[in-house]
Amino acid sequence: METLSYFLPQVWFGILALFLFLYVMLDGFDLGVGILSLTASTEERRGILMTSLSNIWDANETWLVLMGGGLFGAFPLAYGTILNALYIPILLMVFGLIFRAVAFEFREQAKRKLLWNFAFGAGSFLAALGQGFALGGVLKGIQVDQAGHFIGTTWDWLSWQTVLVALTLIQGYVLIGSTYLIWKTTGEIQDTHYKTAKIAAVTTLIGAILITIGTPIFYEYARERLFHRPLVYLFAVIPLLGVLLISLLIRSLFRKEEKVPFIWTILLFLLTFVGLAMVVFPYIIPTQITIYEAAADPSALVFMIIFIGALIPVMLFYNIYQYIVFRGKVTGGHYGE
Repeated sequence: METLSYFLPQVWFGILALFLFLYVMLDGFDLGVGILSLTASTEERRGILMTSLSNIWDANETWLVLMGGGLFGAFPLAYGTILNALYIPILLMVFGLIFRAVAFEFREQAKRKLLWNFAFGAGSFLAALGQGFALGGVLKGIQVDQAGHFIGTTWDWLSWQTVLVALTLIQGYVLIGSTYLIWKTTGEIQDTHYKTAKIAAVTTLIGAILITIGTPIFYEYARERLFHRPLVYLFAVIPLLGVLLISLLIRSLFRKEEKVPFIWTILLFLLTFVGLAMVVFPYIIPTQITIYEAAADPSALVFMIIFIGALIPVMLFYNIYQYIVFRGKVTGGHYGE
């Protein structure tokens, strides 16, 4: 049982990290396209942007549901503490996702689309903002008592560091949304998003540099982890790889490549996740609660793995099948002619 109590929390940490990465990658470009829809100059262009998501966005959000359910079942203490501490950012995210979903469906039936257009774009922005504040709040740390229960205040999550994380995440979503639209569109819309992708790549890089420099300066736990051997050598490689990927991304944008920018952006997100996981592990709430302290009973973790192990391949197959079926460019009216 001692071995299971040590091994199973690590397995579930990896499973939840996988769910979170898949959500951020897949629904990230949904949110990015939603934010970009606010800048669309015509109703036809906005319609093309939304059509590019129409057959896939529901499945993309499923990974967030799995993430929440998995956290509740595998680490119930962390689930309760995080929800108490980040109540406002999580509500912002939920309201944003609701606005986006309702607007997506109602816009198609509405004669006057202005309200639903704004709700879709603003909802996407609000959801991304809430996620950024939640991520920043977790990295900042949550005040808990000896039992692991939240003892802070309502606005502990708000600081200039969390604002920086939120804005950088929004720029990251705009970047992956732009590269997705480069892949899915042609003509003037594609040219427009080559430009937005270049801008978002630069702003995301600036935000990432500031976060990379600021994290060890302002957070002692990160400083202790980053500057001790042998991890210091590994952490030194991650920023270099990030700069390399950004360079390759920008070069592919200037070369007007279509699919490659999206691939480089996904690799950037993956590299960021690896870096964050290395900074945080083994804490589920830095630097207060470890995955071992927050984990549910080993029998419950084993029981959940049986069902999750069967569900993950099914969902991955469904996602892949969707993208195969709905591959190709999105056009509308005389667009692209």
